[in-house]
Formats: sequence, structure tokens, C-alpha cells
Amino acid sequence: MKTIQFTFFSMLALMCLHAQAQFKVNTKSIKAATTAAKAVTLSDDEVIGYAKEYMVWMDENNPVAPDDDELAQRLAKLTSGLTDYDGLNLNFKVYLVRDVNAFACADGSVRVCAGLMQVMDDNEVLGVIGHEIGHVKNKDSKDAFRTALLSSALKDGVGSQGGTAGALSDSKLGELGTAVANSSFSRSQESAADLYGYALLRAQDVNPWYMATAFESLAEQSEGAEKASTMQRLMSSHPDTEKRIKVMSEKATKEGFEKPAK
Repeated sequence: MKTIQFTFFSMLALMCLHAQAQFKVNTKSIKAATTAAKAVTLSDDEVIGYAKEYMVWMDENNPVAPDDDELAQRLAKLTSGLTDYDGLNLNFKVYLVRDVNAFACADGSVRVCAGLMQVMDDNEVLGVIGHEIGHVKNKDSKDAFRTALLSSALKDGVGSQGGTAGALSDSKLGELGTAVANSSFSRSQESAADLYGYALLRAQDVNPWYMATAFESLAEQSEGAEKASTMQRLMSSHPDTEKRIKVMSEKATKEGFEKPAK
């Protein structure tokens, strides 16, 4: 089974697991690449177009759960009515990998890893999904994807095209994947996405306390020896997890909700 690493929950999310790369420094080529990247102006529609191309590549290169898979059916039930939500066109799939992770792309694609679904209950998974949708709605995913495009996949060759962006090759899509995985959101962006996920739970008549328990489930996973290396890296990129649990739990309590029993 293939394994993949994404930004999960960005927060918890498109939680950044930083890939390491080695470069042979060439000042001339770096300067040329930077100039070329700056020469490219990408409209929102172009960014979305590249995001769709990227997600086709991602789905082709990772194990997508078929429609009759138990987890795929569970996700379909959880997201019923969310494909057209808050003015967004969204689509959802499960990746059959062990990563405790989820991410959303600028085109509205939301991908949830099997590992996450196996350690969280339905309401917690929905909270994670709500958080990811929040990044799309707030344009965090679009801005991060634009930056990844300009800093990686489009940085070479665009100058010869008069500052326009062409189709991405398979190798460029792979390079873009590394750039996306290394992207991160600010604390304010994460907080806003947390609040969006909280509001989505309320809108779906789900106790918003599950936003906090989703973080608690994540924290619990970081304690397991078997998953320590991956989860420690994930948690180290989100040092405010305890604070976020506190903010979400206090908000739910203030609004009259009781913590659900495990």
C-alpha cells in the first residue's frame, strides 16, 4: 500500500509534514527562476484549473477507496448535502493510507485518509472536514496553492512562454506536490478555519464540542509509540493544539453544549 503525507487539518492540514530536499546551488538559475515566476500572473480561474489538474494527478497516484468500500460509504454519508455548500462546489474521497490526515485543495477537493477515519468518530471527522472546507472558503487553500505553483512547478520555462503558464508535466506535478506538502497556514488562518468547522457542525445539528474532541483524538495519537515519528512531526508543526482544544471547548460550553461521552 502506498503511503502519502499531506498537510492535515492544516491545522491539525493541505499539519505540515515537511519534506527534505537537497539542492545544488546555482545562483544564475535561481535568479532566472525567480524572475520567471514573478513574470507569471495567475488569475483565480487559472489557479483553480491547476488545482483540478493537480487533484487528478493525486487521485491517479494514490489509492482511492472505491464506492463500495466501507470507508467511502461512511464518508459519503457524512458529507451528504455538502457537495454544494456555502457557495462552494466540493467533492470528497478517501485515500486508503494509514496517515492520520486530511486536506483540501483550492478546487474544492477534500481528501480524508483512512488512518484519520479509523481513530476518529463520525462527528470528529466531520469537524475536520469542516475545518478543511473553511480553508477553501477563506481562500487560504487558493493562496497557498498559488504560492506553491509560483515557487515550484511554474518557476522553470514560463519565461519562454511570454510569462504565461502552460500545462504541467508529471514531474512538475510531483514537484508541486512537495511544495504543497511544505506549505503552512498562519495561526489566524487556522483559528478562522477552526471556527468555520465549529459553525459547520452546528449547521449540521452536531454538537460543536466535537471540534475540540477531534483535536483531543489527534493529541492522543501522538502518544502512541508505533506512530510516534509521524505524529511527533505533525504535532510539532501545530504546537497550539492544547490551546485550540481549550478555545473550542470553552466556546461550546459557553453556548450551552455539554461534552459528549466517549
